[in-house]
Amino acid sequence: MNTIKTNEFIFSPKYRVQRHVSFWLLWLFGWASFLSVIGSAFTDNFIRIGLWIPVFIIFSYPVSYIAIPKLLLKGKYLVFPGALLFWLVVGWYLTVYFLRYISAPVLDLMHIPHGDAYAWQCFLCVLTTTACFSSLSLGRQWLLKQREFLQVQQEKITAELQLLKAQVHPHFLFNTLNNIYSFSLDRSPKTPELILKLSSLLSYMLYDCKAEEVRLEKEVEIMKDYIDLEKERYGNTIEISWTAEGDISANFISPLLMLPFLENAFKHGASEQIEKPWMGVDISVTNNILKFKITNSKNEYISHSNNGIGINNVKKRLELLYPGKYELKINDEGDFFAVSLMVKLCGGISAYTAPHLPPVTAQTITV
Repeated sequence: MNTIKTNEFIFSPKYRVQRHVSFWLLWLFGWASFLSVIGSAFTDNFIRIGLWIPVFIIFSYPVSYIAIPKLLLKGKYLVFPGALLFWLVVGWYLTVYFLRYISAPVLDLMHIPHGDAYAWQCFLCVLTTTACFSSLSLGRQWLLKQREFLQVQQEKITAELQLLKAQVHPHFLFNTLNNIYSFSLDRSPKTPELILKLSSLLSYMLYDCKAEEVRLEKEVEIMKDYIDLEKERYGNTIEISWTAEGDISANFISPLLMLPFLENAFKHGASEQIEKPWMGVDISVTNNILKFKITNSKNEYISHSNNGIGINNVKKRLELLYPGKYELKINDEGDFFAVSLMVKLCGGISAYTAPHLPPVTAQTITV
């Protein structure tokens, strides 16, 4: 909270006046304290420096808010030195005039000793003040640019992730609808049940997947629904083993990260296998480390593509969402294909607030 308030004070336009007043008060107290150390009275120093604050402002603001942003930062490198030289001449005469006709007479009137002040000393103080103020102003502008750049990058990443998710959905739905279509042609009584499962999948993709992360157990349940749909398609011609164990209920994951691998295994494994195909899915979570492995049989004479739309999108999303926190291995072993994914999860830290679901226990399904 304190960091948020500090950032707001530094960058928000509504605190502009407070920022400037704070700077000049700190500058005034700083100089008065410094001069007091070398023998002068703090009150006298405070008044002496305070008289020069208007000169500091008149000289430093045009440099900070006109010359630097409109000339130097705009690449007008020939105009900037000329303008700065002109302003130095103006500042010199301003210093001489103020010292002679305002500062000295006021201090004399207030009976505050000021010694033999030289114009070049006062002018050096004006330049020092301008340099410090301009440096802070330039630093603030640079930080603003950095914030804008990071915001644009974040928006770009968010848009890219949304696009990748949008590409996953049609690819998944296309294959699933084809399965249901084949049952509808045969007037199978299981068609309503399959449509209900598809409805659950659609609800998951339309609502749950809007969150940055979902409960891992929900992702696992969706994968089980997908397997059920495919089981109806293949019947007893495919053998599927499924194992899910560990603390799945307490962890979160970006939605639709594992499902494309499962889909790919059915599409390029079971559908192209001449003899009885098989598939194994193993999911485990230990110390917030997700280990997901899927193996499937394949025709050794058919190359198992791992560059489809869904797989490529998952690779991109992994790099965006879990940089340096995942390991993905995709191996073609000739007569079978293996995908191994390990991801460092965030545990219970997530913006997802769905109600707690029953824990998923270790289980094995064989068809």
